Amino acid sequence: MNLTIYLAIGLFISNVLNNNEQDYKTAYFASGCFWCVESIYENLKGVQEVKSGYSGGKTINPTYNQVISGKTGHAEAIKVIYNPNIISFETLVDVFFGSHDPSTLNQQGPDRGTQYRSVAFYSNEVEQKIINDKIDELLEMKIFKIITTEVKKFEKFYLAEEYHQDYKKKNPYNPYIMKVSAPRINKFKLNYSELLKEN
Repeated sequence: MNLTIYLAIGLFISNVLNNNEQDYKTAYFASGCFWCVESIYENLKGVQEVKSGYSGGKTINPTYNQVISGKTGHAEAIKVIYNPNIISFETLVDVFFGSHDPSTLNQQGPDRGTQYRSVAFYSNEVEQKIINDKIDELLEMKIFKIITTEVKKFEKFYLAEEYHQDYKKKNPYNPYIMKVSAPRINKFKLNYSELLKEN
């Protein structure tokens, strides 16, 4: 096989990979402990990958211990890499509001502090409108009397330490996972069964 053919094959493979990468978008949410939220979004069809991290604050490169002190301004957040041809941003927002309690200020379950606050991040005006429209819908339907979710323009996401990634998968018998995360995730699966990946 001559050099021209090798180059042509290499260019074809590169184009395929680049096109696949262009198919994916990112979304960012915070709704309590990221161990729970990460696992919820990993179960959705069309979601390629989910990463746990920190967002919404001012401290550069914060550590977990700094964030849980409540002094960095960051919330425990997730980065969702998804295929919009399979799942829409609007559906991701539906899952966000349907998988936690957005009426509790700076608290989710037993976790309290600004680092556990509810935040829906947007990257453009279209995403901002989708989030705000969903809030208006939930209030109009009286599903919640009040919604404390912060609607915030996305600025920066800091990846959490490696041991936080896929925490539920790695630590299924952790007491917190068993008592808090698992019930929350199971409730989500029951309510959104049509969105789940096939096992």
